[in-house]
Amino acid sequence: MRTLVPALPRDAWVVLGADAISAVGSGLTLPFLFVYLHQACGLSPALAGLAVASVAAGSVAGNVAGGTLSDRAGARNAMVVGLVCAAAGAAALTLVDAPWHAFAAAVTVGFGAGIVWPAQDALLARVVAPAQRSSAFSLRFATMNAGLGVGALIAALLVSSQPGFVALYLADAASFLVAIPLLLNVRPLAPPVAEHRTGSYRAVVRDRTFVRVWLLTALLVTLSYGQLHSAFPAFASGPGGLDADALGFAYAANTITVVLVQLFVLRALRGRRRTTGIAVACGVWALAWALALFAGQLGGSTPATVAFALSLAVFGLAEACLSPSLAPMVNDLAPADLAGRYNGLSTLAWTVGFLVGPATAGMAVGVDDGALLLGFLVAACGAAALAARRLARHLPSRANTIAAA
Repeated sequence: MRTLVPALPRDAWVVLGADAISAVGSGLTLPFLFVYLHQACGLSPALAGLAVASVAAGSVAGNVAGGTLSDRAGARNAMVVGLVCAAAGAAALTLVDAPWHAFAAAVTVGFGAGIVWPAQDALLARVVAPAQRSSAFSLRFATMNAGLGVGALIAALLVSSQPGFVALYLADAASFLVAIPLLLNVRPLAPPVAEHRTGSYRAVVRDRTFVRVWLLTALLVTLSYGQLHSAFPAFASGPGGLDADALGFAYAANTITVVLVQLFVLRALRGRRRTTGIAVACGVWALAWALALFAGQLGGSTPATVAFALSLAVFGLAEACLSPSLAPMVNDLAPADLAGRYNGLSTLAWTVGFLVGPATAGMAVGVDDGALLLGFLVAACGAAALAARRLARHLPSRANTIAAA
């Protein structure tokens, strides 16, 4: 274990601990927002779906605001603001008795979470040495998934009525607030005042190398995470014949895999190029989608359940390859005075992928049973792997190395 667990500064562990606590709260509620708004609050399926989508709309604004606020007020302070907004939105969801209440609360949750994400990335990058960034972001991904998994397990035991849902959303709000006192003990180095007053998003988009990273990020998220909760469940529960319990088993296999293999994958990738890690992730995602396509031919049997779970376990292995590569790369490209904005636009690429992925999945599944889409994803992931290898020629070595330290 001493060779697996990275040696990080105290402040890095504090940031990771705060993130894990808030992840437990998110795990309590994220899978159930549509069900809560429809069944407990009485919204129609169409309105409930639009309210859930408004979380992403709030996140778009939050990503941009979070990047600017991080550069102007400091990443830690921006993260605190985001946590307060997210807590207010989660608490407001317990008071929904009209459609507009649901939309307002959902947008607030998304806006707060959208601020937290880039601020947290900038903060974590600032409290460790550059050589430790890949290790720090890998460990963050493992602890975040552990928190989400714990929250989901607790929620599964409590959700059976409206009071149960209310308790979950209040606990979610509390998890955001509990993280704040921890963060107030973190003392990141502030960027030079004279520089961060003159920065803007125009300076970020003039960085052609970063724009290439942004486009690749949006593509990767569209092909992977954007399909994980759209194309996969539609195919698995439709032609694949899986019921809700079997689908939950498959997602549990994904989370458990990430937690178990993340540090082993980090050790295997140390000393290698980050673009190599991204390319490997693309290849493994192609394998995961191929396994899902194969599982769909087994007709809802026990072997099909196992095969779908295996596909999401393989999907988790790809995630573990990506985490020490993409976010640290962005932070090594970012000047100190623009780190917040670089992370803001980087997380916006993720948000775009989360929006485009389900939209394309919905259209494709509507045309056929989803098999054609999965086949396309296999090929597209292979193309993305080639794009990742081509990106290497544009990156400075400092931004493209998973340090051994």
